[in-house]
Amino acid sequence: MSRAALLLLADGRFPAGGHAHSGGIEAAVAHKAVHDTDSLEAFCRGRLHTAGLTAAGLAAAATAGCDPLLLDTAADARTPAPALRAVARRLGRQMMRAARATFPSAELDQLAAARPQGAHQPIVLGLAARAAGLAPVDAAHAAAYENIGGPATAAVRLLSLDPLDASGLLARLGRQTDDVAQTAADAAIRAVTEGLDALPSASSPLLDITAQQHAAWTVRLFAS
Repeated sequence: MSRAALLLLADGRFPAGGHAHSGGIEAAVAHKAVHDTDSLEAFCRGRLHTAGLTAAGLAAAATAGCDPLLLDTAADARTPAPALRAVARRLGRQMMRAARATFPSAELDQLAAARPQGAHQPIVLGLAARAAGLAPVDAAHAAAYENIGGPATAAVRLLSLDPLDASGLLARLGRQTDDVAQTAADAAIRAVTEGLDALPSASSPLLDITAQQHAAWTVRLFAS
């Protein structure tokens, strides 16, 4: 197992397309729900325990050896908004290109062939972690952190926040991020023997609604 591989997967500069997406923060800023560091922290905390937990569970399950095609169906069921399903598959397609170049594996090749339009991004992330020799909890950490790191970085651009403040709030959420990752990894281990219903299915209806609205905007800074 290489800790450097985990750092690479969690790095915002990994060429998987995440920099073009705001994780819902652009719509939240437009609706005045996020306007400063405190409201950004509240947004990230809510996202971590909903979309972040669900994504972390899917990623960990892929690393643990669950069938990626069944996981992809489970991801669809956990993503009710069509706009977010489309985004997840677009990001999955981009992640697949980067993952196959960085951590070549037969499992990634098989999923790419089965889902040429893209599998859900957390599943591709989990298979990449598996190819890199990482553990389910490592994949869960990468997915959980990505779900708050992306919005925090986007908010710096959207609100002209001090990057130091954004880094500080991510640090303050560190213990909760660890807890979410561990909860997701534990669920993934159960899913291997008990089935995919053991995986988290936390939801955030407001994120779903604003994602659909954002997809219809003609002018926007981020793709989602």
